[in-house]
Amino acid sequence: MATATVTAPPAAHHQPWYTILYVQVLIAIVIGVLVGHFYPDLGKALKPLGDGFIALIKMMIAPVIFCTVVHGISSMSDLKKVGRVGLKALLYFEVVSTFALVIGLIVAEVLQPGKGFNIDPASLDVKAVASYVNRAKEDGIVAHLMAIIPPDSFFGALARGDLLQVLLVSILTGFAISRMGEVGEKISGVIDVIAKIFFGIIKIIVRVAPLGAFGAMAFTVGAFGLGSLWNLIYLVVVFYATSALFVLVVLGAIARFSGFSIIRFIAYIKDELLIVVGTSSSETVLPQMIQKMQRLGASKSVVGLVIPTGYSFNLDGTNIYMTLATLFLAQATNTPLSISQELGILVIAMITSKGASGVTGAGFVTLAATLAIVPDIPIQSIAILLGIDKFMSECRALTNLIGNGVATVVISRSEGELDAEKLHQVMAHPVDIGEEMETRPA
Repeated sequence: MATATVTAPPAAHHQPWYTILYVQVLIAIVIGVLVGHFYPDLGKALKPLGDGFIALIKMMIAPVIFCTVVHGISSMSDLKKVGRVGLKALLYFEVVSTFALVIGLIVAEVLQPGKGFNIDPASLDVKAVASYVNRAKEDGIVAHLMAIIPPDSFFGALARGDLLQVLLVSILTGFAISRMGEVGEKISGVIDVIAKIFFGIIKIIVRVAPLGAFGAMAFTVGAFGLGSLWNLIYLVVVFYATSALFVLVVLGAIARFSGFSIIRFIAYIKDELLIVVGTSSSETVLPQMIQKMQRLGASKSVVGLVIPTGYSFNLDGTNIYMTLATLFLAQATNTPLSISQELGILVIAMITSKGASGVTGAGFVTLAATLAIVPDIPIQSIAILLGIDKFMSECRALTNLIGNGVATVVISRSEGELDAEKLHQVMAHPVDIGEEMETRPA
């Protein structure tokens, strides 16, 4: 085992601290909070910085997912394997997501975060949430399923960047190429080269992450103020604590069973987690996560299927939020719910949460969609959560991201395509994503 010693990773320690991406992001977040708190008008004016960074990343997501999924499927000579990996992934997502929904339900029932609010829904500002309510009503279960199919064209899905639509056209393309024999292999190789071009663009974009995190945080604190949290602080604390419990206990147990430490894994993706904190969106780090999971020893084909699919179907943080927030609103508006109604909410949330990707506010729309189907709880009551949703979305996105990373390792291992030695070696010597992207051979 002496030959396993590697000298390359420790070289990262010679890098000046101020050039490490996660340090830059952390400093930017702190400065953003201070600017937003002491100069709220300036903080609100800095919103375009955060929006601009999110837009830069979002423009790359559809092409990256398309290339990754298509190459992942088309490079598998055994199409049964594609089906097996997909089925395993969906089964895993459903089981773990249900755990998250149940945990949110139990915590809300035990701690009763909404008890004593005694809020009259008629007194709430319905205009503030009208757009969410309208979107929720339009997005019924049938409409939700039909929305997976692009309404106009193949390229329309890529142009809009709708994750579920992009996944559909990518899977169909991958299957088509895999059946083309030698020509298909050449096309698959070209798509892999094109993916490297997109990752090269992302390498440039990710360097402005501190600027994006600074602008987004300054705006959040400037617009909502730190004080806006106090009246709902208990719900925020309960949600963060429940998510932490889920990550450390549920995902921690899954990780231990799969031969790695959840704490080491969190340390490995710390750069991505900090970018998520700054932007409140897990989509901003999707391309980096694909590269990081491959570097961790998971097979390229499995990563290409699991990560993009997980962004639509494996949303642990969103699921915890859905049941916790629904019961919170029921308690806050003194709406009694029977056990059968709570189980009904659980089933409805299992359906509506699919496709609520890591975009800021998607969890809020999904919550509105759930309430639209549960008539007992007044839908306008979501106005209570409007002021704190930005803070809640950070926790949702963080939990979703960790859950997808763990899922990728688990499914790679189940396929016998996880390099366990590489997994432990890389976790022992995590490096900054910026340096990793610069030093990693094409």
